[in-house]
Amino acid sequence: MDFNQSPLLVIWEVTQACDLACVHCRASARPERDSGELSTAEAFELLSEVKRFGNPLMVFTGGDPLKRPDIYDLARHSVATGLRTNITPSATPLLTREAINEFQKCGISRMAIGLDGPDAPTHDSFRQVEGTYESAMWALRHARDIGLETQVQTTVTRRNLDTLAHIAEQVAEVQSKMWSLFFLVTTGRALVEDDLTAEEYEKVFEFLYEISKVAPFEVKTTEALHYRRYIAQKLKAEHGGRGGANGRMLWRTTGVSDGRGFVFISHTGEIYPSGFLPVSGGNVRSDSLVDVYQNSSLFQILRDPAAREGKCGYCEYHKICGGSRARAFALTGNYLEADPRCNYEPECVEEPVGV
Repeated sequence: MDFNQSPLLVIWEVTQACDLACVHCRASARPERDSGELSTAEAFELLSEVKRFGNPLMVFTGGDPLKRPDIYDLARHSVATGLRTNITPSATPLLTREAINEFQKCGISRMAIGLDGPDAPTHDSFRQVEGTYESAMWALRHARDIGLETQVQTTVTRRNLDTLAHIAEQVAEVQSKMWSLFFLVTTGRALVEDDLTAEEYEKVFEFLYEISKVAPFEVKTTEALHYRRYIAQKLKAEHGGRGGANGRMLWRTTGVSDGRGFVFISHTGEIYPSGFLPVSGGNVRSDSLVDVYQNSSLFQILRDPAAREGKCGYCEYHKICGGSRARAFALTGNYLEADPRCNYEPECVEEPVGV
């Protein structure tokens, strides 16, 4: 795909309403819906605009999508438009057997559920609501039993760093297709003290790389673009550059980053490069999503490796990595700065002329 023209992933925050109070929530979600949310009619227009990109993956997220009474209408319309559509509901009493069955009937391709600990004490402390762990595991098992694909999403923080191996066992048990690990960006309710050090990131990368060789599910990271650099280094050492499941994942996601192959629409229509990078390029109520993604100065500069500052600007892995622009913004205030949680020192210590 030409990521200058079309994203691989379109994420729409259909609402910020949610009955959980997760400690790491980038949206700082709250129980009540915002009166400024896109209406059903506006949502239908948005989905038609997304289809103009071609065939990106359309993801309904939140908040909790089930807080919108029209969510099934939105799902059916998205699928009818020709978009492969995923959904990320919260594990609350709204996520009933009937709701999951209806996702399948609507044509939803995959349901993603957050699992931030291998037991109730760990997971529920993240979500700040008792019973959430049991609800999440029940939902994953029910989806498995009816044949609806699932994806487990885990936010990696200091709170669960030592439990990742046990979470991986549960991902396998519920037969999820993918384990998607989100590496903390300190926006919303997320706290800096919950984040890992750059050295701890590398240790998690080592664990993920090794488990990817044997796991019955795919492993994907979000806001840890330097995991691709880690994979490339390991593949070069072990296989001459390619090989196995890690090689497939590396080359499939190469280049996808905030604003490049990825676009996020907020509940009020703001067009962001990422849900973790709250800098808007426009609003779907007044701007064309396609035009903003392709032509806005914000998205264009984020797609330009030469615009990166610090070591991310001259690192030999910038084409497959490039660092998290959201993390750079959260920790330095400059989304073009080097990723503060990467400890790799580029082989080219002097910035090349013309870069």
